[in-house]
Amino acid sequence: MKHEIIIAGFGGQGVLSMGKILAYSGLMEGKEVSWMPSYGPEQRGGTANVTVILSDDPVSSPILNEFDIAIILNQPSMDKFESKVKPGGILIYDGYGIHNVIKREDISIYRVDAMDAATEMGNEKAFNMLILGGLLKVCPIVKLENVLLGLKKSLPERHHKLIPMNEEAIKKGMEIIRQA
Repeated sequence: MKHEIIIAGFGGQGVLSMGKILAYSGLMEGKEVSWMPSYGPEQRGGTANVTVILSDDPVSSPILNEFDIAIILNQPSMDKFESKVKPGGILIYDGYGIHNVIKREDISIYRVDAMDAATEMGNEKAFNMLILGGLLKVCPIVKLENVLLGLKKSLPERHHKLIPMNEEAIKKGMEIIRQA
């Protein structure tokens, strides 16, 4: 088993956090893991992406040119990474940030209206957990209980009270993902 994943969007959307939680979750399951963030000096508002590799075998390099799974949260990232999803791969996007039609016919495409759901929940910080829930529904690469342990590991202790809300958002994301 090996999953090569790119998560890309604007800074402030929780892109890097989502990648870190996935990486911690993989570690909890005894997988080999690589987590490689990339962001500009803008952080909030600038583009950010993170490459996560989860594998049963040692990861030879964290640098990838193609991905099994792409999670795309804004149009500039779609323009950059849509073509880099391997044939037969998965592309997941939030409908709020994507304006152009996705042209690929050789991959599975899923839409998660996470921004709308986060607004309905009254917590826009749950956005990335809604997206993560969608990923776990389509491709259960890590177990939910390990994601919650990963959340606990990546969140400062003062924010551990938010874990139940994040779990609710993950489960909601699993419900709202749709094949596009």
